[in-house]
Amino acid sequence: MRNLRVICFDLDDTLWNIAPVIERAEQLLYQWLDEHYPRVTAAYSAADLSRLRMQAVSRWPEFQHDLSELRLRTLRHIADATGYDEEMVTGAYAIFFDARNNVQLYDDALPVLEQLRATHTLIALSNGNADLRRIGIAELFAAAYSASDIGVAKPDKNFFLAAAERCNLQPQQMLHIGDHPENDIAAARDAGMKTVWINRAGAEWPLTDTRPHYEIKNLNQLQQLLQP
Repeated sequence: MRNLRVICFDLDDTLWNIAPVIERAEQLLYQWLDEHYPRVTAAYSAADLSRLRMQAVSRWPEFQHDLSELRLRTLRHIADATGYDEEMVTGAYAIFFDARNNVQLYDDALPVLEQLRATHTLIALSNGNADLRRIGIAELFAAAYSASDIGVAKPDKNFFLAAAERCNLQPQQMLHIGDHPENDIAAARDAGMKTVWINRAGAEWPLTDTRPHYEIKNLNQLQQLLQP
């Protein structure tokens, strides 16, 4: 840890629980469509819309690293199928994106980020499309890089190598904290970063060919880990 220059954080499921956020965002989106664009809800159930979104990666694989573009293309497909124009797409995405960023930080997240910011440079590294300004924590991070920014998604190690290059650092000078064994830990370690697996659920480590450098149950333990 003595050569550590930057601490990188995954976002979804590391700083907040994303599943209920997306579920709520899709519910609000469907309600909005039902009110403003009823031909959509006459043709598609809420489950249908979710299924179309899940199929988007196979439909547009060239955008698999860009969740916003995939959702926009899905909405555009739905608008075309039901006789609506781009105004529906723009409005629907705005409703979803606003709700997608209405997250509830884990109790340990904000206090630890605020304390670490005083002593370390913090970077956000995410496959997702969270907007840290809307969430209210942008000032805690020196930078935030998403898969859409970099042009490749985790678990490709090039995601982490590109992030290191943008920070003008070697991967060995960076520590990455995340919840996902493949996307966060295996990929970041393969790129040369130190890794911390945040295992809030107390799960068994699932991979046989690699392990995290460190494992913690909450972010308070990260502070202990970083003490000299």
